[in-house]
Amino acid sequence: MEKQIDKIKGIIYGQAIGDALGLGTEGMTDEDMAWKYPNGIRHYSEIFQDRHRKRWKIGDWTDDTDMMLCIANAVIKDRGVNLTSIAKKFKEWADGEPMGIGENTYKVLMIGDYVEKPLEVSKKVWEMSNRQAAANGGLMRTSIVGLFPKAVEECAANICRLTHYDPRCVGSCVIASQLIHSLVYDNKGLTYHQMIDIAQRYDERIREFIDLSMNTDIRALELQDDDSVGYTLRTLAAGLWAYWNASSFEEGLLAVVLAGGDADTNAAVACAILGAKYGYSSIPQEYVEGLIYKEQLDEVVNGMIGLIK
Repeated sequence: MEKQIDKIKGIIYGQAIGDALGLGTEGMTDEDMAWKYPNGIRHYSEIFQDRHRKRWKIGDWTDDTDMMLCIANAVIKDRGVNLTSIAKKFKEWADGEPMGIGENTYKVLMIGDYVEKPLEVSKKVWEMSNRQAAANGGLMRTSIVGLFPKAVEECAANICRLTHYDPRCVGSCVIASQLIHSLVYDNKGLTYHQMIDIAQRYDERIREFIDLSMNTDIRALELQDDDSVGYTLRTLAAGLWAYWNASSFEEGLLAVVLAGGDADTNAAVACAILGAKYGYSSIPQEYVEGLIYKEQLDEVVNGMIGLIK
């Protein structure tokens, strides 16, 4: 149980750390980073305070971790998964005018009868996009679902669909959640073939990005590509790249952050996976101590441990 607890804490803190440091390079290209971070970026205190980033305090996370906490707090309160409760948490959070809320998430949560009919509303918004909308807003928050002791695939799929109905989004969430679950409960990850099997149940387009993630050079993922920044499969590839290639939590964190693009979300997903792989004890304490709202994370850690004991 001690090893499991270390991984549970590693996932929750890993997500928040990746999110908080990734904010520093969110939306940046290599040229931007060369100018703003000529020596790279390692600490929250080094985050360039431009118009976008100065809206957050140093050591704060963004909407990625906010929404993960919405799921966690609903599940802890209910002592189980109730989609209506999670939808209510999402709506309450959105009504508080959070910073950084994604376009697709905003569209879904602002529809009047969302809480009463979240899946129907989410599906309608997706259909109105000509079934093209496949943003990473479902994937960014799914790490906590990997901690559920059972029914992980079903829960990951349905919680994703609360705002992101596209099968690419759903498959992304299932792969990431199942990977985290396997690392925590089985002490081993998923194999390439297991990921491909999951992908084939949801959308054939997922396979290409699983293959891409196995490239040792993170630049092959093209995370700064203008046409696909924020695409769920780009972010899945970033998370899986860290799983295959990073030999430590910090190595993976810094590599994904310095890859730019949608770096806060990419690093949130990657570092949740690395937290599951290497555990909280592997995370340099400076990243933990620099988070300004870590008591919220500790409450969720304790709540999730209480659910699975």
